[in-house]
Amino acid sequence: MLQENERQAEQPQKQSLEMFCRYLSFFGLCLFLPTQSRGSLGHVPSSHSSDTTSLPGFENLTVGYNKYLRPYFGGKPVQIAMSLDIASISSISESNMDYTATISLRQRWTDPRLVFHGNKSFTLDARLVELLWVPDTYIVESKRSFLHDVTVGNRLIRLFSNGTILYALRITTTVACNMDLSKYPMDTQTCRLQLESWGYDENDVTFTWLRGNDSVHGMEKLRLSQYTVQRYHTLVSTSQQETGRYPRLILQFELRRNVLYFILETYVPSTLLVMLSWVSFWITLDSVPARTCIGVTTVLSMTTLMIGSRSSLSKTNCFIKAIDVYLGICFSFIFGALVEYAVAHYSSSQKCAAKVPQEGPANELTKEMEEVNITNILNNSITSYKQQISFTSIEISSDNVNCSDLAMKSHEKIKCVLRNKMHRIIGYFTIQNPGNVDHYSKLLFPLFFMLVNVFYWAYYLYF
Repeated sequence: MLQENERQAEQPQKQSLEMFCRYLSFFGLCLFLPTQSRGSLGHVPSSHSSDTTSLPGFENLTVGYNKYLRPYFGGKPVQIAMSLDIASISSISESNMDYTATISLRQRWTDPRLVFHGNKSFTLDARLVELLWVPDTYIVESKRSFLHDVTVGNRLIRLFSNGTILYALRITTTVACNMDLSKYPMDTQTCRLQLESWGYDENDVTFTWLRGNDSVHGMEKLRLSQYTVQRYHTLVSTSQQETGRYPRLILQFELRRNVLYFILETYVPSTLLVMLSWVSFWITLDSVPARTCIGVTTVLSMTTLMIGSRSSLSKTNCFIKAIDVYLGICFSFIFGALVEYAVAHYSSSQKCAAKVPQEGPANELTKEMEEVNITNILNNSITSYKQQISFTSIEISSDNVNCSDLAMKSHEKIKCVLRNKMHRIIGYFTIQNPGNVDHYSKLLFPLFFMLVNVFYWAYYLYF
């Protein structure tokens, strides 16, 4: 019963193969019909062969052909020559660190079992690839890939008389590309498209480029939105795996980002905001609302610009990019201009308080200041050397005492010297004329900003 069932199951398959062979016999290509279904070795029954014209010996090509065994099985490895046609690189994602490309992959190899007489070549139906041995090539580091099938599967099989097979197919693939974004947006990324044999190691197949760098076409014609293809080259390598060494072909290309867009979008606005913060240096210290408004507005605008630049690359914020460094520099200068006004205004208010007119209630303040001066003189006189001098009770004044002329003990002299040094240090940071703060800021802020820009652009463009 089981044998009868098996025979019944095989009959439809044989019938379909016979019909397919009769279809091919019209072109003289009855290649794939099993031996049992042929009238003689590799021939179609005489009722059909007499009505068709075929190449001499062509109908016998696949006698004993086994698609599950590679050419030269048990002997030398099969040499696979490849070429690529890059149709497009549609997107390059910094967030996902990958690129999407549409390519036409062409593979050539020689199968001595398919040699026939003549010097012609035949383009076969792509569906015949299911009946031939083909390499198990795959794209390394591919995330997603698919074959195009509009209007039919975009595959090509061409058979030459010397047994050479050309197998071409059109693929769209998304491939990982490890990017270094530390110099973004003045960066140059190096990406790879790697082709490797999945199951056959280097003892079974070898991969070569058909014509070296000339095996790759279409790279010069690519027009990308943010990048320019600088250079590309091909490599032949092997991959060491746990199961053996596998042949690998590498197409390596460099993509340089077009920085002009980022200059107009980010660098110019941030630079203008820094220059806008310098306008406050030309406004008088008494114009508190005007200077405060400029300072706060520029700080908030710069913060918004920084957030917008980082939101476009939300998944790469772990990188400290070149654009982040520049925005941080601009924010520091803007914030520094706001702090400069706070310091100048505070010093000006303190100086005005010290210059109150000597009238009315102000006489009491003058008397208190005179009493403080008399007390300081008494504390520094020679007759007070028996008095205990406490370092924590030092009064800040502009008069330095000559400690070498005092009849003091050694520890008292040390305290006196330290007090004089503290007076000098505090004097360095004392602003005598608050109006000079704005005067110096008009020169120092632009000068330092220009120097920082020179170092910034020199480093990121040439190092």
